[in-house]
Amino acid sequence: MARLAQTPGLTDVQQSILETVREFVDKEIIPHAQHLEHDDVYPADIVDGMREMGLFGLTIPEEHGGLGESLLTYALVVEQLSRGWMSVSGIVNTHFIVAYLVAQHGSAEQKASLLPRMAAGEVRGAFSMSEPGCGSDVAAIRTKAVPDGDDYVINGQKMWLTNGAYSSVVATLVKTDLGADSVYGNMTTFLLEKTPGFGENEALPGLTIPGKIEKMGYKGVETTEMVLDNVRVPGSAVLGGADKAGRGFYQMMDGIEVGRVNVAARACGISIRAFELAIAYAQQRQTFGAQLVKHQAIAFKLAEMATKIEAAHALMVNAARLKDAGQRNDVEAGMAKLLASEYCAEVVQESFRIHGGYGYSKEYEIERLMREAPFLLIGEGTSEIQKTIISRGLLKEYGVR
Repeated sequence: MARLAQTPGLTDVQQSILETVREFVDKEIIPHAQHLEHDDVYPADIVDGMREMGLFGLTIPEEHGGLGESLLTYALVVEQLSRGWMSVSGIVNTHFIVAYLVAQHGSAEQKASLLPRMAAGEVRGAFSMSEPGCGSDVAAIRTKAVPDGDDYVINGQKMWLTNGAYSSVVATLVKTDLGADSVYGNMTTFLLEKTPGFGENEALPGLTIPGKIEKMGYKGVETTEMVLDNVRVPGSAVLGGADKAGRGFYQMMDGIEVGRVNVAARACGISIRAFELAIAYAQQRQTFGAQLVKHQAIAFKLAEMATKIEAAHALMVNAARLKDAGQRNDVEAGMAKLLASEYCAEVVQESFRIHGGYGYSKEYEIERLMREAPFLLIGEGTSEIQKTIISRGLLKEYGVR
């Protein structure tokens, strides 16, 4: 059989991109990931390399300076980057989501202003929905934008911004009391343009990025809060233009479907790496006079790990291809995210068990993966949220009429 997680039907261009990224991961990411992650160091050289390859413009349309590639290509690139180090994939993930939102929902002026600079990696994107008092319960957000003439004044606090400091534009979902019947019709997405860095922002007074949130894993890339204290922005900062106020929830959910495919891809990448480490170690280590892999208990673990990787990868590819075809994929993206993240936690733990005592040592890569995998169980919606989305979709199709 071929190596795990192969994708049939790729174009020559897609195969060339993936081969280039795979080589970059093997040479520039895997050898450095351990010490960068343990020291919580931002991978500036790796980011520069990704910028030179044009990865920040991977999905941005060609007319705006990007490569114009599909969500599938993006997902497969993320899978490879995560195989090297999940934090690196995080650096491009929120950027891709914001670029997608601007390309799909932005005004002509927003597209012309932001997309060419995003494609070049000069402007990086961050994505903000969560708040200290709510996570998956989007309806409970409290950050609010109040109209003031042609402007809006925003107050509140946002949480869990990946790229919160290094980004230059933050797609931010807030409440706007527009008199809609549903809470979801009273939400608006703003494109908050700021200068990169921590502290109060010079370009956007009142916006503060306090500092990095310390995490057990997912290090190197910064995760931050964002405080908004009487931040004044023009109506043109509304995603799509001032007349799109109240469309924020629906715009963000479109972006979240992209994000869930991304999380599934990350989970596949980590699982593949955990499997690679396990099957190599099982052939190198000997116990009771034989290689570990010769013991049926270990061989069966490897068989189960590989099967889970194949299943998760297939669901992820299916969800990406549906989105590329212009079809709604909320259920399929939820299934992919659910299965891939749960399987990732299981595959990583089995690899950890195969490594025995060495798996607990910081010298071994599996120790890092053990701290990274749990993040995927909660990122872009918990497993329980995915089950809610999936069950609702199933009832629409199979409900008794």
